[in-house]
Amino acid sequence: MAELITAEEVIAIAFTDGQYIDAGVIARCDIDAAIERWVVPVVGRALLEAVAEGKYEELREHYLKPVIALYTRQIVQPRLNVSTSQAGLSVVTTSSRKAADEAARRELQRSLKARAKFLRQRLEEYLDEHKAELTEYDEKQNILKRCRCDGGFVQIH
Repeated sequence: MAELITAEEVIAIAFTDGQYIDAGVIARCDIDAAIERWVVPVVGRALLEAVAEGKYEELREHYLKPVIALYTRQIVQPRLNVSTSQAGLSVVTTSSRKAADEAARRELQRSLKARAKFLRQRLEEYLDEHKAELTEYDEKQNILKRCRCDGGFVQIH
């Protein structure tokens, strides 16, 4: 499958905190993992491949990229909170900054998850509204049509 989003695009969309993030911290496998875990079960592989081949630009730019970017950040963020070297795992500290405590890290992860979930629901709404145009989309494959987890409850449709 062709590349749907680059590491630079992930950073531009999902890392809007104002600090510099090097594109090298976003590995291709991070993006692929986000796509496989959170996008393919909703969109389906056939539609995703059509988008990767250049079809459905609006779907790609306004709906898929934001979802992929936020879920990729959710995967990458814990690695950014620490430093790994031959000496093991450490937290970088300087005289002007200190590492965020666990409560702040949990709060950030919760926020990222909520934003990503909202964007994925928006993507699903777009798919429903445009299913006649999206010939590769099979709503029977959309996991959200069968099962959702909201507010700690599993809902089976």
